[in-house]
Amino acid sequence: MDGVSGTAFFYAAKLVWMLAVPSSALTLLAGLGMLMGLRYPQAGCWMTLIGVLGLLICGLGPVGRALAVPLENRFPVFVDDGQPITGVVVLGGSERPDVTAARGQPALTQAGERLMALADLSRRYPQARIVFSGGSGDFERPSLSEADVVRMVLPQIGVDPARVAFEAASRNTAENAALSRALARPGPGERWLLVTSALHMPRAMGSFVAAGFPVIAYPVDYRTAGTVQWTRPFARVSEGLEMTDAALREWIGLAAYRLTGRIDALFPGPAS
Repeated sequence: MDGVSGTAFFYAAKLVWMLAVPSSALTLLAGLGMLMGLRYPQAGCWMTLIGVLGLLICGLGPVGRALAVPLENRFPVFVDDGQPITGVVVLGGSERPDVTAARGQPALTQAGERLMALADLSRRYPQARIVFSGGSGDFERPSLSEADVVRMVLPQIGVDPARVAFEAASRNTAENAALSRALARPGPGERWLLVTSALHMPRAMGSFVAAGFPVIAYPVDYRTAGTVQWTRPFARVSEGLEMTDAALREWIGLAAYRLTGRIDALFPGPAS
């Protein structure tokens, strides 16, 4: 599948992102500038100024939306054409295994629409197979996986856990695709839906194509209205920084996946 081992890629990707995430990198730059200013006032002043301006521009300006909109608009909203659906694959990423383990009840992130879609699709397509794919993206395996959290959630949203096949070993999107294919064993002509956040859909679809698992995009968890809205600032700096971080992570992920052969195109899109 690629020229870099899965484990090496996993750790390298985590380390690179820890350094590259804009909200952290710009804050660190501003802080280092203040310290450097004690000895090199001019250089320190410039570093601090760049860091602070970067935080304000990414936090209040349209940077996050400008990065996110092309990703979210890449695949259209799914429209049921009446043809049978063989199965549904739902990717993890909306679960908080660490908080769940500590509190004893399932905790979710703002991407909880993925599980809402799972419940909805399980009722709309009662004969369809359901696969949930999600292990853990942490450096150390937590006591609970994303799949464990979902097992706890399903009865609360009216889905029998026995209806769902769980894949709990994946650590990233490429492994989601490969391990889901091994679990689902899709046959020729079958139609499978892939549920994940719209922001993540291009990388997810590219990974499933590369893994030999043809799927139909079912994007959820939209963060934008579909346009950049250049003149509309974010209400909070944290809101803009969060979107900038999330969108830039996907663009870096697309580049890394393309360079290492995990996807076949830099910006996967709908088949022509």
